[in-house]
Amino acid sequence: MAPPHLMTLADLSVAQINRSLAHAAHLKKLSQPVLKPNATTTKLPSNSLQHKSIALLFSKRSTRTRVSAETAAALLGGRALFLGKEDIQLGVNESAGDTAKVIGSMCQGIFARVGEHEEIEELARHSPVPVLNALSSLWHPTQIMADLLTLHEHAHLFSGASSSKGNAPEGLPALPPLTIAWVGDSSNVLHDMLVTYPRLGHKIRVGTPSNPKYHAPSAVWDRIKEVNCEKGIFWTDDPREAVKGADVVVTDTWISMGQEHEKAQRLQDFNGFQVTEKLCKEGGANPNWKFLHCLPRKEHEVDDERADCQSRIEFKVFHGPRSLVFPEAENRKWTIMAMFE
Repeated sequence: MAPPHLMTLADLSVAQINRSLAHAAHLKKLSQPVLKPNATTTKLPSNSLQHKSIALLFSKRSTRTRVSAETAAALLGGRALFLGKEDIQLGVNESAGDTAKVIGSMCQGIFARVGEHEEIEELARHSPVPVLNALSSLWHPTQIMADLLTLHEHAHLFSGASSSKGNAPEGLPALPPLTIAWVGDSSNVLHDMLVTYPRLGHKIRVGTPSNPKYHAPSAVWDRIKEVNCEKGIFWTDDPREAVKGADVVVTDTWISMGQEHEKAQRLQDFNGFQVTEKLCKEGGANPNWKFLHCLPRKEHEVDDERADCQSRIEFKVFHGPRSLVFPEAENRKWTIMAMFE
């Protein structure tokens, strides 16, 4: 019998997503007292990974994903074994299939951050242990889990939250139906949003340049249709139209790793897509809109400067009061921890 793998949140039901979010919140609550400088207890929140190892098979550099995974495994009593592309034979003298069989015979799980999505599919085909997608060219499921946990934790910021009786994860505030706007490239982060948010009762408005290469590929649309999410998605090449009525505005890099040679063309194509107060006001976003970004961010993607307004320093979008990016980053740890368990 094949082990369970997770390539995208389209692989999970709504009930499974909510259970994972509830468990992440529970683990976070249990862990925080242990991590305080003056902690009076050293008891781990769980020993589910005691004497067990998770291989972090990373072919791309990482900050949040690596730190989250390593610290999460430690809090579960286990070990995360980092295997970068310079550390092992994968792609040099050994195939993905052989690598998966070898690592799977010594570790109890594989958390893989790869380039092309076919690479992680090949690992999963041959692995005798679960493979969890830490990032691929098509999907980024752990990022959307962190985003969802962040939104639930900040549900009080959205109008209608107090009276919402939605299908909330146990122990977390319910979210009202939200309009979530994406402004930028059609990236792996967006793709997992597209197969997840509509199933949870939220609408997605997407703004990308008109060039088809900035649109979701057919493999993504196939999964969107499979989970019946297409009716909850609106797509436009006008970023102002994309943010109309938005409660949350999200963006990501316009230039992913490996696309550096396209930088000049991409900056030209994405002219006007920077997330700013002006863009969202002109587009008619909710006056209380909030901002998410998976990080790292670049200044052309979102306004992150400071403004001196009548001798009073005001931060703009990225560092301003709309931004939830740093709670979002921390929640990578708790959601990955829940998925490891």
